[in-house]
Amino acid sequence: MIFTRKTLKLLNYRLKCNILPRCIQSSAISIGTGGEVPSVEVKFSNGRNMTISSGKLARFANGTAVCQMGDTAVMVTAVAKAKPTPGQNFMPLVVDYRLKNAASGRIPMNFMRRELGPSEKEILSARLIDRSLRPLFAKEYRNETQLVCNMLSMDAVHSPDVLAINAASMALSLSDIPWNGPIGAVRVGLCEGEVLINPTRRELQSSQLDLVVSATKQNLVVMLEGKGQVVLLQDLLKAIKQGTREAQFIIQEIERLQKSYGRHKRSIETISEVDEELQQAVRSMSEMRLREIFQDAQHDKISRDNAVNDVRSNVIDKVWSSYPDTEPAVIGEEFNKVSRNIFRDLLFERTKRCDGRDFDSLRNISCQVDMYKPLHGSALFQRGQTQVFCTVSLDSPESAMKLDSLAALESGGLKSKNFMLHYEFPPYATGEVGRIGPLGRRELGHGALAERALMPTLPSDYPFTVRLTSEVLESNGSSSMASVCGGSLALLDAGVPVSAPAAGVAIGLVTRYENNDTKHLQDYRILTDILGIEDYLGDMDMKVAGTRKGFTAIQADLKIPGIPLKVVMESLQKATDAKSKILDIMSEAIREPRKYRKECWPVSETLTVEPQQRSQLIGPSGLHLKRIYLETGTTLTAADEGQFTVFAPSQAAMDEAKELIEGYLVKERVPDLEFGGIYTAKITELRDTGVMVILYPSMPPALLHNSQLDQRKIAHPSALNLEVGQEIQVKYFGRDPVSGFMRLSRKVLQGPALGIPRSLNKATEENGS
Repeated sequence: MIFTRKTLKLLNYRLKCNILPRCIQSSAISIGTGGEVPSVEVKFSNGRNMTISSGKLARFANGTAVCQMGDTAVMVTAVAKAKPTPGQNFMPLVVDYRLKNAASGRIPMNFMRRELGPSEKEILSARLIDRSLRPLFAKEYRNETQLVCNMLSMDAVHSPDVLAINAASMALSLSDIPWNGPIGAVRVGLCEGEVLINPTRRELQSSQLDLVVSATKQNLVVMLEGKGQVVLLQDLLKAIKQGTREAQFIIQEIERLQKSYGRHKRSIETISEVDEELQQAVRSMSEMRLREIFQDAQHDKISRDNAVNDVRSNVIDKVWSSYPDTEPAVIGEEFNKVSRNIFRDLLFERTKRCDGRDFDSLRNISCQVDMYKPLHGSALFQRGQTQVFCTVSLDSPESAMKLDSLAALESGGLKSKNFMLHYEFPPYATGEVGRIGPLGRRELGHGALAERALMPTLPSDYPFTVRLTSEVLESNGSSSMASVCGGSLALLDAGVPVSAPAAGVAIGLVTRYENNDTKHLQDYRILTDILGIEDYLGDMDMKVAGTRKGFTAIQADLKIPGIPLKVVMESLQKATDAKSKILDIMSEAIREPRKYRKECWPVSETLTVEPQQRSQLIGPSGLHLKRIYLETGTTLTAADEGQFTVFAPSQAAMDEAKELIEGYLVKERVPDLEFGGIYTAKITELRDTGVMVILYPSMPPALLHNSQLDQRKIAHPSALNLEVGQEIQVKYFGRDPVSGFMRLSRKVLQGPALGIPRSLNKATEENGS
C-alpha cells in the first residue's frame, strides 16, 4: 500500500481527531512517510550480522518486526487489548511460537499433511521468549498481550529461537504497548576455550556449551538458559559476560530505531489506590502475627500456609466489617502485599530464613536406591519436603524416539533420541485436587531442563534406549533439580555407565532497589536451595545442575528487570558449593554404576550369520523372527553386513531365544564346492524366472536363471522340456558378495547355438517368447 503526502496529511489529521479504528491507527503510524521501512543491521564482534526490520509486514498489529540472520527469518507480531479485563490482577502474556515446514521447503509427514498442535520444541522456545520479556512489563499493566512468532524462512545454519526473542524485543519497543525494553539475546558457544557468538548448527555440534543470554541495557542479565558438556565455572562465567556485552549491540540499534519510529506508549490504567487508612488497618492487624509465623522454624509448608490463610481470613473479616463498602478481594490483595513485604524484610533483618536455615544451608537430604526389584533402576530423593521418585527403563534401540525432519533440523541433524526424561507433577504433590491429563508447559519445561542436565553424563555408544521417569510425590520448591539428583541415582542403580553423578540446586534472590534501577541494588540476599515460598515471593529462580567438575545445565528466571553480572557470578559460586555438598550426600547411597547384574536387566548381543543362512534365520516372510519375539520377547535387528543385534528383556529370555535360533541355523556338513567346478544339479521347482536346483541333499534350493539355462534366449524353462526331478550339469561360480546366493550356469557348458530347431522355436513362441 502506497500513500501520497496528501493522503498522509489527512491520515495524521484523523489520527489527532481519533476518528480512525485502532488497527488503522497502528497501520498508518508504522508505515511512516514515503513508505520507508525501518531497518537496522547489528554487527557482532565476530563479524556476523543480524538484520532487524519493521513497517513492511503485518501492519495492523501494534508492533511488528522481522529478524534475519543468514537465510533464517522470523516475524513477530505484538498485539494487546485496549483495556484490561475487569477484575484481572495479573498480566496475561501469551507467546505462540510455531516451526512451519513450509519455511524450510518441507511437507508435514502426519496424516493431515499440515501443522497440528505445538510440538515440545515449540513449547520450550515459547517459554524461552516469555521468560525473556515478562520481567520488563510494569507490574500495574494488566492488558492481555499476545506475541505470535511466524517462521518466514529457515535454513540449516541458524536457529530461529534467538532471532524470535530479538524480533519480539523490537516489535514491543516500536509498539504503543507499555514495556520497559528493549532487550537483546544471543546464543553463546564454547569451543576449545574460545567463546562463539551466535554459532551455526555445525559449530554447535562441536561446542561444549549452548547458552542463550538475554540482557537489557547497562549489562543487566534478564534470562539464562543453556546446556553444556561439563563446562568449568570460569568458562561459564566468561561466556555469560561475553554474551551480555554482545547483547548491547542489539539493544543500541533497537533504541536508535525506537527514538525515530517508536510509537508513543499508551498510558497504563491506574489501579484504584486503597485508602491509606485501610492499608494501615490491614498492616496493623496482620504484621505481628505474620512475623511470628515467618520466624517460626517449626512450621512446614502445610502448617505455614494454613497459619497465613487463617490470618488472612481473620483480617479480611475484621477489616470488611469496618469498611463494608470495600470489596473483600481488594482487602485480600492488600494483605498479600503486606505479607510479601514482611517476608522479604525479615530476610534483611535476620540471618535466618523462615525454616531456620542460614542463607547458604541446604535442606535435609535423604537418598534411597533399588526400591523395587522388577525395575531396572529406581531411586527416591528427598530434599526437605520435596520428594521425587525416579525409575529407569532400558529397551532396545528400536524404542528410540524418532524425530520428524523439522525437529531433526532443529536438533542439529539428530534423527532419534535414545535418552528421554519424562517429568510428572500430579496435583497431590501440593495437596491439591486437580485434573490429570496432557502435560502442561511447565511440566515439559522442567522435564527438558532435567534431561539436558543428565544427557552429557550418558555414554554415546550405549546399546540400549533409556527412559527415565521422574514423578514428583511432594513439592516444596526445586522439584526439577530434585529430578536431576534422583534421576542420576536411578541411572547408577540401573548400571548405566555414566561418566559421573550429577546434581542440581536452585538459587534464589531477594533485592532492594528504587525507581526501577536494578543496576544499583541497595541490598540483596542470595538464598541457596530455596523453598516454594522463597521462589514465589523472591526475585530470581536460578536452577544449576552438573557434576563435580562442571556445569551441564542452567536456567535463570527473573521477576525484576535484570540483575548485575556481579550477582550472577556470586549465585553461580554458591551453586557450585551446594552442588558439591549434595553429591557427597548422594555418594553415601551409591557411588558408581552398579557392577553386578540384576535379573530383570535386558541383554544385548551381536549375532553373526553367514550369508547363506540368513533366509533360514528370517524364515518365510519373517516368520521365524516373529515367533522368536512372540515366545521370548527378543527382537533381532539387522545391523552391519552379516550381523544381527539381539535384544532380550532378560538373560533367561536371551537363552531361550538362542535355542530357537540354533534350531533354525542347523549347521550340516556342507561339501566344499570348487570355484569353476562342474556339478550335477537336481531340479526341485520350475519358475517363470528359471529353475530351483540343489547340488547336495541338505542344500537350500538355488535359482538357476533363464538367462543361464541355455545359449538361446528362452522365456520359460518348459521350452527346454525340463521337469522337476531331472538332473542337469551346471558350473559353480561362487556366491554373490551382496546377497550370498549361489551363482550357477548351464549355458557355459554348451557349445555356441548354430540354430534353433523348428519344434523348439514353436514351443518357445507358444510360451510367449
